[in-house]
This record gives sequence, structure tokens and C-alpha cells, in this order.
Amino acid sequence: MTEVHDHVVERWKHDGVRVIPGNQLDPNVPSTPGMDRKAAINFARAGAQKLWAGTVTIKPNAKTGAHHHGHLESIIYVVRGRARMRWGERLQFTAEAGPGDFIFVPPYVPHQEINASRDQVLECVLVRSDGEAIAINLDIEPVEKPETVLWIDPIHRGTVA
Repeated sequence: MTEVHDHVVERWKHDGVRVIPGNQLDPNVPSTPGMDRKAAINFARAGAQKLWAGTVTIKPNAKTGAHHHGHLESIIYVVRGRARMRWGERLQFTAEAGPGDFIFVPPYVPHQEINASRDQVLECVLVRSDGEAIAINLDIEPVEKPETVLWIDPIHRGTVA
């Protein structure tokens, strides 16, 4: 019993929790023009089977090209700055998010990230629903004036924050 226990302890020591230092992220991931995307957690780096996580940085007053992430669900957490998202077949919808806000992007939704600040870098954390990194860049002619969409939480509809 002790031998089995020692084996489990040793396996967990090397195959358990991983800490990936922020200064050791991998820039060799599929990217989109206008952003600096880096991987922190994926299969190659941490053995993740069902998740991909990393960071994205967008310079002040800059925007990315239109793209989608195939069958993956994506979550963007805004750490610093102001994110303006555009989405749709012609990027005809828009919404903004600030520090502490989360953005959910469903599979195959064409979108574009925009740094809404003229002088502050936009820094975000990304999480995707699979260990692979997919970024399919699109050639979209965006509408001139997108429609602002305010999300209504279906669970807390009608409550006042």
C-alpha cells in the first residue's frame, strides 16, 4: 500500500497543479492582425485536455481584424482598459466592457476586438473550450454604424444592481 501511495504522490508532484509564470507565455499561437496573443495553458505547455488560456494585448486606439474561433467557445476577461467588441456577419453589433467584465463569444461568431481607449493599452485574459488554438481570420466589410446591444441577464431580468 505504501508503494502505491508513494507512486500516486510522485505522479501528482509532477502531473498535478501547474504554475505558468506570466513572463513565460508562448507567443507562437495563431493570431489575428492588431493583437498580441500569448498562450499560458494548453496541451503542449500544461497537458490541458479541454481548455486553452492565455492573454491578449491591444495597443491604444487599435483594433483587430475580423475573425472567429471555429467550434470553440471563448471567454474574455478585461484586466485593464476598455474593450469594444463588434460582431455579426458585417460586424453590425457592438458592446463595451471594462476592467472586471467578462465577454462570452459563442462558436463561429465573427467578431473584432477594439481598444476603445486612445491612450491606455487593453489587456485581457482569454479562455477557450478546447486545448487547441483556432483563429480564422475573415475578410469582412463592416457596416459604418453598428447597433449597440446591451446584454440582459435572463436570470436576473428586472433586478436593479
